Amino acid sequence: MADSEGLDLIEISPNAAPPVVKMMDYGKYKYQIQKKLAEAKKKQVVIDVKEIKFRPNIEKHDLEVKINHIEKFLEQGDKVKLLMQFRGREMAHKDLGLAKFDDIVKQVLEKGAVIESPSKMMGNRVIAMVAPGKKK
Repeated sequence: MADSEGLDLIEISPNAAPPVVKMMDYGKYKYQIQKKLAEAKKKQVVIDVKEIKFRPNIEKHDLEVKINHIEKFLEQGDKVKLLMQFRGREMAHKDLGLAKFDDIVKQVLEKGAVIESPSKMMGNRVIAMVAPGKKK
């Protein structure tokens, strides 16, 4: 019957008492599924993680530029990984660098960000993740 109509016979449930089959155009069916997947993929939002590196002795203007970059990334909907790296003699004065890093995080939070993971020390670097805040 399926051959006479130019359709395919597709087995839906092979374990049923009489096996259940369906007559359909299999190529058209696969095409519709592909279109649904493409539509779902088009609607999904991809969130990138951007990384901004700081040093403990960063100058005021350089800091302002980097904070403006962070603000731009957050407006685009990306998460931002803040990273302060210590080298050499900077390791002896971590407390100054940590204070500066906390100040940087406060400035970023004032721009409308939300802390995703608080700052933590990993070897010679401090890392914190911030995400964009809720949109109004």
